[in-house]
Amino acid sequence: QVQLVESGGGLVQAGGSLRLSCAASGIIFRFYAMGWYRQAPGKQRELVAAINSGGSTNYPDSVKGRFTISRDNAKNMVYLQMNSVKPEDTAVYYCNAHLSALDYWGQGTQVTVSS
Repeated sequence: QVQLVESGGGLVQAGGSLRLSCAASGIIFRFYAMGWYRQAPGKQRELVAAINSGGSTNYPDSVKGRFTISRDNAKNMVYLQMNSVKPEDTAVYYCNAHLSALDYWGQGTQVTVSS
């Protein structure tokens, strides 16, 4: 079955860095667009970063220049490098795999940024 397993979350001070990883299995990874989303308490889930099968990336203005998404098709892995983190980056971060009508989610990893 399809599994997306996130890791790397935790507590970090404002201005610091954190790297999230997502290990995918059960899918032909190289065909999928991969994304990182986040959801803070009381807020809707929002896109943080996306990378398509060709390697093109997309970021919202809130994280542009601070976060970097990358993928390793040989290892079925996607990463999110988070730099210069802010308290407002605190949320549960989810890995997503998307292809046409197929949409898969990981269980999420908590990121907490202290001020």
